[in-house]
Amino acid sequence: MARKNAKVQKSNELDGAEFFTAIDLIEKEKGIPKAHMIEKITQALVSAYKRDHEGSGENIVVEANEQAGTVRMFIKKDIVEVVDDPSTEMSLEEARAKLPMAALGDVVRMEIKPRDFGRIAAQTARQVIVQGMREAERGMIYDEFSSKEHEILTGVITRIDSRSGGVSLRIGSSGEATDAFLAPGEQVRGETYTEGARLKVYVVEVRRSTKGPQVLISRTHPGLVKRLFELEVPEIYDGTVEVKSIAREAGSRTKLAVWSADENVDPIGACVGPRGQRVNNIVEELRGEKVDIIKWSEDPAAYIAAALAPADVLSVVTQGEAKTCRVVVPDDQLSLAIGKEGQNARLAAKLTGWKIDIKPASAPEPDPAETEDAPALLEPEEDAAAEGAAGE
Repeated sequence: MARKNAKVQKSNELDGAEFFTAIDLIEKEKGIPKAHMIEKITQALVSAYKRDHEGSGENIVVEANEQAGTVRMFIKKDIVEVVDDPSTEMSLEEARAKLPMAALGDVVRMEIKPRDFGRIAAQTARQVIVQGMREAERGMIYDEFSSKEHEILTGVITRIDSRSGGVSLRIGSSGEATDAFLAPGEQVRGETYTEGARLKVYVVEVRRSTKGPQVLISRTHPGLVKRLFELEVPEIYDGTVEVKSIAREAGSRTKLAVWSADENVDPIGACVGPRGQRVNNIVEELRGEKVDIIKWSEDPAAYIAAALAPADVLSVVTQGEAKTCRVVVPDDQLSLAIGKEGQNARLAAKLTGWKIDIKPASAPEPDPAETEDAPALLEPEEDAAAEGAAGE
């Protein structure tokens, strides 16, 4: 019978070897740093003891010695003549029963055994430890995905909401994984999605939340096109060719302005690739979205003329301060310059940042006094997303 009691008493002790083995296992499986877990567990032990011993204050110390394989907990008490607070003080007589050399004014450390913890206190410790692990996991996921802002990640579609049209994805990066939500407003019109399919998405932003990191993703952001070109075109990735600006109407058409400081490199040819292979791969990923690649120029007139491709431009007259311009095109090119529902001219205005007024060659020149304050036909839309994508 005595042996049985001894065994029960031993099981109430905190086994240091098992403690550090468990922490090593957590670090290996979850990737949570050992130092973080030791800190959380130490806090949990202190909180657990304080819960059952009010007034113990800040005089609790936990020592975790990995080399020795021990975890010990102490409470510090002052030796006084008259004990007013038993949680922080002890009498000289009591102290000398344990330490014969003790004297008044000394501070002694009394070891606390885990068996001295109450049931509720032990539950509190477990809750703190579990919460600490969750916080650490969320922190690691946030750090990993926040480093992927403005990048492309591939996710697996896990659920499609038939009512709202929202799509849930499981996205991963460097061993970490989290859920993300592709809102209807961030989906390309006409695209269809199926559960289990893989989908490339652009990470717009990563936010902290009480339930873990919130990853905001998009299929319509201009940055998606920029990153696809970086993945497909080595000259863009290494900086030989620079993406100056992007204007996009997702699912329909994108205009991309590129430039190279190296005179021996054709920026448009680099993006198109041999037999159009590079741009075709991007168009395929964008599921048929048309991509116009133009050469950026410091000369506004040349830049605007190029931006209106595939239409031919006869002349461009700019007014620098107002950033407005008058473009003249051949009569048979007017509809091409404007585009279906004004799309080509609208994207050109967005790409260049200039207000564009397109006129046919046969139209009489307007009186300068009449046009000075006249509104432009098309104005560049304020598109922070497009500007941000081009400047990253």
